[in-house]
Amino acid sequence: MAGRLIVIPLLLLLLVGCGSGSGIYHPVKQGQTLYRIGKAYGVDSRYLARINGIDEPTRIHAGKVLFIPGARKVLPDLDEPTSRIAPPPRSAVARSSSFEKKPSPSAAKKSPPPPVVKKQAQPAAPVTRAPVKGMFIWPLKGEIVRRFGQKDHQKSNGIEISASPKSSVIASAPGRVTYSGNGVQGYGNLIIIQHSDAYFTIYGYNASNLVETNAYVGRGDRIALSGTPDGEDKGKLHFEIRQGKKAVDPTLYLP
Repeated sequence: MAGRLIVIPLLLLLLVGCGSGSGIYHPVKQGQTLYRIGKAYGVDSRYLARINGIDEPTRIHAGKVLFIPGARKVLPDLDEPTSRIAPPPRSAVARSSSFEKKPSPSAAKKSPPPPVVKKQAQPAAPVTRAPVKGMFIWPLKGEIVRRFGQKDHQKSNGIEISASPKSSVIASAPGRVTYSGNGVQGYGNLIIIQHSDAYFTIYGYNASNLVETNAYVGRGDRIALSGTPDGEDKGKLHFEIRQGKKAVDPTLYLP
């Protein structure tokens, strides 16, 4: 038990360090369409509709928040040009340099000013966000049989939800699957999904995983079938929410 509690934070540390981020949330403004938003971010509008649970792509209203996979920053103005200003031609640079005043011999003998030592910017501290009810949805319906922080042999970093074997497990929020496998002892088939703002959700004890690493999933997408932990006879799901590698109480984020 102690070993597996250590492995998941280490795995998350690697995923946070190696990953480039799963995407951003774009607030829809008046007059913006799904096609226009997708074109601006370089994402197919039909794919955006699927992962955001939009049944009618032609009807999105202002104020709705869309998950944009793979994007690194929100575009406040979708008509904002992405190209940079080109440098002036070399001929123009040559002409302008010919008018520069050449230093006098006496000025040339003067010692050059000491180099300016720039202070290195300190890395920004990670932002800890307050829990928001409904930010994530329940991965399956069932009774909580082990709560966050509960101590049996070890402190629980998540919750355990009772489930009939091979019940559907769904993604609690849109994001990218950063791990899908059975390499963490004690958790069976395990799935880790990375969301915006460095949040992760973790789904363990699965009988089988239905998504692969690097796949993008939408909120409510079916990702696994629930299983039974080794040495036990009752089905359950191990579920965690983490901000970075810090475990938080999932019940504070679930509706």
